[in-house]
Amino acid sequence: MHKGKIDKVVRERGFGFIDDTDGRKVFFHQSSLLGVTFTALKGDEEVEFEVENSPKGPRAINVSIAK
Repeated sequence: MHKGKIDKVVRERGFGFIDDTDGRKVFFHQSSLLGVTFTALKGDEEVEFEVENSPKGPRAINVSIAK
């Protein structure tokens, strides 16, 4: 499980980016959220997630608010 902070949320398009603790930006889509609504996410909110490879680079899945 990876940890990071929400960097940017593009509400009108349904996606955003997470700053991973490994120093990379990871894309996420609103359909990858668990236990939180997309509209409730805030910048700098700490999250936990898994990473999968996609044709466009790393993508966060199973994104949840860090405990």
